[in-house]
Amino acid sequence: MHVGINAHLLAFTPDYRQAGLSRYIYEIVTRLPRCDTQSRFTAFAGNAPVPGEFAANKAPNLKIARSKFPTARAPVRIAWEQIVLPLASAQSRLDLLHCPVNVRPLVSPCPVVITVHDVIFLRYPEAFHPAKRAYLKYMTGWSARHAAHVIAVSEQTRQDVIELLGVRPERVTTIHNGVGSQFVPISDDRRRKFSLDKGLSGRTILYVGTLEPRKNLTMLLQAFSELASDFDFNDTTLVIGGSKGWYYDEVFATAERLGLMGSGRVRFLGRVPDEELSLWYNIASVFVFPSKYEGFGLPPLEAMACGAPVITSNTSSLPEVVGDAGIMLSSDDPGAWVAGMRLVLGDVATARELGARALERSKQFSWDRTARETLDVYSRVLGKKRKRGMSEAQSSSSTSMRK
Repeated sequence: MHVGINAHLLAFTPDYRQAGLSRYIYEIVTRLPRCDTQSRFTAFAGNAPVPGEFAANKAPNLKIARSKFPTARAPVRIAWEQIVLPLASAQSRLDLLHCPVNVRPLVSPCPVVITVHDVIFLRYPEAFHPAKRAYLKYMTGWSARHAAHVIAVSEQTRQDVIELLGVRPERVTTIHNGVGSQFVPISDDRRRKFSLDKGLSGRTILYVGTLEPRKNLTMLLQAFSELASDFDFNDTTLVIGGSKGWYYDEVFATAERLGLMGSGRVRFLGRVPDEELSLWYNIASVFVFPSKYEGFGLPPLEAMACGAPVITSNTSSLPEVVGDAGIMLSSDDPGAWVAGMRLVLGDVATARELGARALERSKQFSWDRTARETLDVYSRVLGKKRKRGMSEAQSSSSTSMRK
């Protein structure tokens, strides 16, 4: 089996693209070849240099095909997807093409599987630039209806694909995202050292995610402003990590209006480097994620895997991910968020219990499982049983010989 993956949104640069979508592409590109060593995989990437470490550690059955075009620019990437990708698929003699971010080419020489991460452009159209909204509405809908199969990253997204995009239920499979092995609890000494290195001596409320309207950060700032006025929480800092997406000016304007910027009670980190992300989750007294809508929600899961107590909204896919391991609140009720943060920050026993439950819940999600279930979808589309990888086959053979 020869599978092509459109990896043009795999970002190695420090911008908002290096968020959930890029993480998903990175994980399937690196893990699929290792889960199925008898198949070949070609990842079609942009023209940015591939880091040496990534190239050196890639599986031998994975080929990185870099574009000559600057596909980091959306118009160029869209043209590449529709014109060059079909030609490259034919030239590479692909058995199957996987488009991991919502959209497929209008013409393809082989069956196409797409992954739909969310349909936020339909749920919250006002949060998108008109041109981007129109493109996503038409192309995601058409792509989902004309794909050989659709992978949805959550059951919530699956239902949205069925109801809002008009895809038959049997053609949509839920495959949850995973959590990286780097997201684990660290020692108290490492926590203290990292906190001191970052100039944090008290309690920390952490948010990580793109700065955009649906993330609901203005509500979080309002809730924190009330909490910060309480003397019992005068050692507490709200740390907001994440790159600027779109329509983010209101976030900074709200922080300024509430008097939080100059006080140092709120810190904006910008994009958090990969090597620091797990450390930030580990020092969080509580991780908060007030988003109005998520197709999956990787940051809460990553925080849970580090043992952080988690408070999220009770909307969309977040209950599916967090379950009973965190506190879930209305995204439109600042008072409830004040009370929730007070509870976790003020009660050590509650915080410890939530952290333990979060850590246990996170073990249900793994990228290897995501990869295996994705390979099963490929096999169903191609109408044949996927062959086991060499390591799996060798293991089975050794077991038989011992018997």
